[in-house]
Amino acid sequence: MTLLAFLLLLALVPAESARGRHLPVAAISSPVFGPRQVYGVLGGSVTVRCFYPPTPVNRHDRKYWCRQAGSGCPTVVSTQYVAPAYQGRVALTDHPQAEHFQINISALELGDAGTYQCGVGVNGRGLSYRVTLSVVEAPPVPETPELFYVKLRSTWTVTCGFGEDTVEMKKYLCKKEKEGCRNIINSYQELGSIQLTFEEPPGSFRVTMTQMDWEDAGVYYCGAGEYGKDKTSKEVEVFIYEDKTFPHLKTDITAKNGSSATFECPYEPLIDSATRFWCKRDGRICNRIIDNSGFVAKKYEGRVAAFENPENKTVTIILNQLQYKDEGFYWCMSNELREQQSSAELRVVAGQPALTGKKEVEARVGSWVNLTCCYPCTYSSYEKFWCRWNGTGCAMLPAQPGLPQPGDTCGPSSRTLVLSLGPLAEEDAGWYWCGLKRNGLFGETMAVQLRLSAGSDAKLSPEFLDVDSSRDPGAAPPGGAHSDAEVRKGAAPESSDESHGSNTLGLVLGPLAGLILIVVTAFAIVKYRQMKRSDLVSVGSYRTNISMSDFESVRDFSASNCVKESQETPMGGDEFITTTDTLESAADTTKAKRSSKEDADLAYSSFLVTSSSIAQGSSGGDSAVLDPSPPQHRD
Repeated sequence: MTLLAFLLLLALVPAESARGRHLPVAAISSPVFGPRQVYGVLGGSVTVRCFYPPTPVNRHDRKYWCRQAGSGCPTVVSTQYVAPAYQGRVALTDHPQAEHFQINISALELGDAGTYQCGVGVNGRGLSYRVTLSVVEAPPVPETPELFYVKLRSTWTVTCGFGEDTVEMKKYLCKKEKEGCRNIINSYQELGSIQLTFEEPPGSFRVTMTQMDWEDAGVYYCGAGEYGKDKTSKEVEVFIYEDKTFPHLKTDITAKNGSSATFECPYEPLIDSATRFWCKRDGRICNRIIDNSGFVAKKYEGRVAAFENPENKTVTIILNQLQYKDEGFYWCMSNELREQQSSAELRVVAGQPALTGKKEVEARVGSWVNLTCCYPCTYSSYEKFWCRWNGTGCAMLPAQPGLPQPGDTCGPSSRTLVLSLGPLAEEDAGWYWCGLKRNGLFGETMAVQLRLSAGSDAKLSPEFLDVDSSRDPGAAPPGGAHSDAEVRKGAAPESSDESHGSNTLGLVLGPLAGLILIVVTAFAIVKYRQMKRSDLVSVGSYRTNISMSDFESVRDFSASNCVKESQETPMGGDEFITTTDTLESAADTTKAKRSSKEDADLAYSSFLVTSSSIAQGSSGGDSAVLDPSPPQHRD
């Protein structure tokens, strides 16, 4: 019994999880869609509209309307043909841009009633839809459902109106099912992914549903009052078809508090009067955040930007500096292209953003400043960028790898991207974004606000200054005051005795000072060589010079800080970075040690020779010239 239940569970789970992924029978048999049944009055006319996928082949292919007769379907009218029995009564008009063609039949006869097919290509080859035509002798005739041909994952909009008498009545949209009519939305509800708005004239309303799936195909009723009780309703039928070029947009987005979220909207070129905007739902109102005209809501300045991608038919919206109150439903909308609308729900969770750095920087006009952005080593293969934010986008700026600045919150395994600005002008104040991209897709971003104050003398905090700490604070700058010796050169000469005493003292102290200078120089050379060739020590699985003197570039320094790690990226990939020791590094270490010893021996030998020469020269009395020749041995 337990095994049977387990097998039953295995059979049900995949089927349920695949819900919405399998095509309905109608879509599998043919992507052409039309009304199941149409009605006409004797002597009157009727119009039949058939939809087809807007592929280049279908747009230029033959369209036809044929009447079923046994196993065949003789053509009544096609793109370039009309059957003799229907001459003057039947016409076929193709509308490729509207993705449909229509058949007009006039002077209806009772004999016109029957089963027909509208299709694309050759009769009976699969791309067709069966339509039943009924002809009655006198009105009234049943109303034909309004048809909607909707792309998979796109947006469907339907408008219904029932007059001023229904203004105070509940408005609803329901889907017909076996058990009745399942409620989709009504005017008493507020749903984030489905929108019901009131329209003009009074008594009219519009329902918008985004991300239409296969299971959304079927018959719907929009109405006023209660379904089945009030006679104020309209039947509509929806057919779903797949367009391979239509983008697959995310409907559920999760991001960390303090980081950023990326949304995608469908893109189509706008007509002159159209506006594309992005808004957040608040009850029945959708508060506009940004649009394509450059408008940005005040509280979202520096936080949101839109990037159009005509190649993949999307508009990317980035919202950063996320807070928990940003959770909710966001809509991409257009006042003209309603089928280009879409919605997504944002959830903000706790966590640490991948990009870190100072979010607010202050500087003075005329100074230089570095904006830093720290990112984990996991993203080393990603494209990194800095850009200048404005209402219409974010203009890319040149940046380069650099070192973390004092006060930055960079981790030990982080790298840094630096944007250097200067000399700063007043118009440089504003928002700057650091971000990641991979394969053309935007990842996480971080916003930094730069504030400027007046003044030509930049009094910046130490992290913004490039100070040479090796310079002696008391040393005179180049071209500065003269030394005391130079001042004394202009003084009056002393007496001859004093001059002779000074010369004698100079002859005694001169060689001694030279000897001391040589000793100090030799010692400095040895110490410098030892520091320059300092031993390499192992830190984890990396090798680095303790003195930091052998780093060839900032990039090498950053790489040495990277540790072996794995982290999930915002774009869904994992990247591993590892570093291993090589035989060359060990050889370089041995060579450095040997070279340091040889340099020390050479410096010591030079010191002994020079010292001997100085001592011999000093014994020569008042002579100021040293004899470099070696001492002679006496017999």
